[in-house]
Amino acid sequence: MEKRQISLPNIILMLFLITFWGSSFVVVKAILGESLTPIAIATFRFLLAGCLFLFVLFLNKVRDRDYIVLVERGDVPTLIVLAFSGVTMFFTVQYTGIQMANASVASILVCLLSPVLISLFSIYIFKEPLSKVQLLGIVTASLGTLAVILGGTQNLEGNMVFLLGSLILLFTPLLWTAYTLLGRNISRKYDPFLVVAYVNILGGLFLIPFSLAEGSFLNIFALTSPEWLAILYLASTCSLLGYFIWFYVMRRSTAAATSSFLFAEPVITVLFAVFLIGEEVTAFTVGGGLLIFIGVFLVTAPRRTKLPQKN
Repeated sequence: MEKRQISLPNIILMLFLITFWGSSFVVVKAILGESLTPIAIATFRFLLAGCLFLFVLFLNKVRDRDYIVLVERGDVPTLIVLAFSGVTMFFTVQYTGIQMANASVASILVCLLSPVLISLFSIYIFKEPLSKVQLLGIVTASLGTLAVILGGTQNLEGNMVFLLGSLILLFTPLLWTAYTLLGRNISRKYDPFLVVAYVNILGGLFLIPFSLAEGSFLNIFALTSPEWLAILYLASTCSLLGYFIWFYVMRRSTAAATSSFLFAEPVITVLFAVFLIGEEVTAFTVGGGLLIFIGVFLVTAPRRTKLPQKN
């Protein structure tokens, strides 16, 4: 199928996608509590998402008997590393950061810093020269990050908790960069949706020991209806449906056109955070986010990654 500029139906799908992924930060912030810790939310979400992915893989196999659902034994270690870094650790760190800081800061740091780091590591790995424009972008994004983290502590209660949460969130772009670069070859070898399915399934299973260790796993039997709906929303729309839309649109449009929508994701998060849970967004957060956005544009202009952000 020949790829072309994104069509109106695919634009609508991508708007739904960034709404799903942008709102996920706010949904997590809203349900965090004594019974739902960051690890518990991640565990319940990805166990449910894993079941949904398994069902879809079963349907794919029923419709097409030639559809490959098993991977070679030599690729299993790679999938394990991807699942642990891209789901187990990534979402534990992300949800902990959301709990200690806020949804808006988490979205800005997670969604906008990842493309910068991916580009930088790609330049280092492939020995490509760093242009002056990219260097300017790095400096701009760094200043924006500093503004978001330090500025956010000026007008919020619990400044040290917020600062620590923001610093924890800085590990998420590193984890996602590792996931992206490690997953490039295997995503070319197999159907990318199959790889994502395995990552979600294994990542959820790897979260169980952590949830058992902190004593939150049994809380799954005490969740309220709103909490179950939130977990179902995260698993079905942000995980399963989100990646289905991503790969569907990616196959029919250019990577640059599809990826460009992801830069609007933090805007969605901020709007949901302000109007739904009354989150305070400072001028430093907005200004820092804008600087990071400009830095991302300057750094990634020569190259665009095909892999989406994890939300």
